[in-house]
Amino acid sequence: MEYTEAAGDLAQLLRTGPFHLALRAALAARGLPLQRVRHHLAHRGIKVGVTSLCYWQQGARRPRRPESLKAVRALEELLGLPGESLIRLLDDVPGGGTGGGRGGVKRPTARAYRSLMETAGAVERLIEGLGLPQDGGLHTVGHHERVWIGAQRELVGRDSSHVVRAHRDGVDRYVAIHRGDPGCVPERVVVRAGDNCRTGRVRWHRETGVVVAELLFDTRLRAGDTYVFGYGFEDGTGGESLEYVRGFNFAGGQYVLQVGFHEKALPVRCRRFTQTSASAPRGTRGDLTLSGRHRTVHFVEQGVRPGRLGIGWDWE
Repeated sequence: MEYTEAAGDLAQLLRTGPFHLALRAALAARGLPLQRVRHHLAHRGIKVGVTSLCYWQQGARRPRRPESLKAVRALEELLGLPGESLIRLLDDVPGGGTGGGRGGVKRPTARAYRSLMETAGAVERLIEGLGLPQDGGLHTVGHHERVWIGAQRELVGRDSSHVVRAHRDGVDRYVAIHRGDPGCVPERVVVRAGDNCRTGRVRWHRETGVVVAELLFDTRLRAGDTYVFGYGFEDGTGGESLEYVRGFNFAGGQYVLQVGFHEKALPVRCRRFTQTSASAPRGTRGDLTLSGRHRTVHFVEQGVRPGRLGIGWDWE
């Protein structure tokens, strides 16, 4: 088998691991998408879903069950690898699962997208279509988000300065999610990569106005590593905006939300709110005063808990 340049480190990874990076490099060298891998395994009588394969190559899960180990041996043959080259990499980290990492880093307890977003189904399908696990292996240490409302009361865009920590080895990207207001044309939304990242694949769902963007890091993180990066979305395609909401899968970290308004579109009232889930009643934490000169409101949450935080405003 001829290996591409992307798999130049494959031989080394097969010697040293970890398993998920070796599997990922072997798949890249072969150039096989996960759907075709699943199809080939099915022809051998082995049933493994695309989601499981995706988790394996991202390090979110490790194959442990007899059927899964059978699939790994079939993958060795399918990918033209030496026998037992992948299987033996599963023996040197006992316990597997998503909890381990360098320095005893543990994966925080996560909330599912379905509890945080009305459009969770579309988000999950878009992420799965990218061949990525739902848990990207990162949790927030600090996040400063700036949202801009235009002269027509529309969501013009938003910028993020983000600090994250990896809770597993091999993480080299972040999936940013944007949901426009009603009337949004997601294919016209522009993704802008800032410090320490570049834009990868972008997918959107027209009916819900959801955009999912892959932001590629300049390095591959190990469990416990932190990373600072910036990104933004330029929108302006939707109708009248009434609020901005951010969902949090993991607890911990500081979050700052700042909303700025055009001088021709100033709200009469702004308020901060919280929700434990997308379907739960909202708890209001009081009104926010619009600054005179800069026409902004903000709040700071020092220790984020899983759930939703946001700012809403009234135009009349």
